[in-house]
Amino acid sequence: MTQFIKDYVSSCQQCSRNKNIYHKKFGFLKSLPIPNGPWICLSMDFITQLPLSNSFDSILVIVDRFLKMAVFIPTMSSITSLEVAHVFIKNIFSKHDLPSFIILEQFLCIYVSYNQDDWNTWLPLAELAYNNSDHSSTKQSPFFTFYGRDPQFESVHIAQDTPAGKLSTKFQSVQKDVKRELEVAINRFKRYAYKSKESLPVFNPGDMVWLSSKNIKSTRPTKKLSERWLGPFPILKKVSSHTYHLKLPYKWKSINPVFPISLLEPVRTSTIPNWHQGPPPPIIIQAEEEWEVSQILDSKFKKRKLWYLLEWKGFIQDTERSTWEPAKNLKFFP
Repeated sequence: MTQFIKDYVSSCQQCSRNKNIYHKKFGFLKSLPIPNGPWICLSMDFITQLPLSNSFDSILVIVDRFLKMAVFIPTMSSITSLEVAHVFIKNIFSKHDLPSFIILEQFLCIYVSYNQDDWNTWLPLAELAYNNSDHSSTKQSPFFTFYGRDPQFESVHIAQDTPAGKLSTKFQSVQKDVKRELEVAINRFKRYAYKSKESLPVFNPGDMVWLSSKNIKSTRPTKKLSERWLGPFPILKKVSSHTYHLKLPYKWKSINPVFPISLLEPVRTSTIPNWHQGPPPPIIIQAEEEWEVSQILDSKFKKRKLWYLLEWKGFIQDTERSTWEPAKNLKFFP
């Protein structure tokens, strides 16, 4: 009886659509390919909504993925793509040539909180402090990797009561702040990156999976009461170890059919004989109910109008499985 109940609950489609998944998310982090040299592959990101400093409210962060060296460029959140191109040419292309790959990614804002309204003034110092910190991947600082030596500002002795001395003291404070926050960020990343993940399942073409409704707009009044999982949908092909191409209904053609494995859940089939779970709920598209057609069985003319005999996907009983429908009802099907 216990096994029967487990089988029934795990394969219940209505339960699968509406219940939360309690296992850890699929998929460990997958690293990007290692570049062949410096300034070939760059990552870019904007840190926005910062306190206004000398007319700037954003930072363009460009990181070389080989050296781990970063460039911090003050800018405005209203910057256009053409202006970004000019900034890139001035700060990167003129010094390091054109990269082969550019990756947009998120970057942790670790510095501005220490210097609210004058961060633009200290941004170059923060950049040097970042580049002078040992990276966990290379075990040395990006500055040393690129120049073959460490910066020599620590060996310079300046009287503390002079303007230059005050600037030097401020710089050392900035460097300590950045290094401390970098260490906190690295430790936090290590602690949580794998804590909430589990190993990947392997799907093959033809396997049925549930698709998370997390990023799919629902026509129901409240998202909280909507189905958590849609489908099931068959897998057409494996794009990579972390992404799959699904066969979606034709009216979902505006949705990219390639999804990360973190949004998929395998369909568990039941071993209970002669168990009929009933037809699947309709697919809501543009506030209209639509069912998915399995195949067209026949056609005929009725009162000079074309009709098709359709077999509906998911229906078991003969009285529900196939019906005659006018051709106009199929105009959105491929």
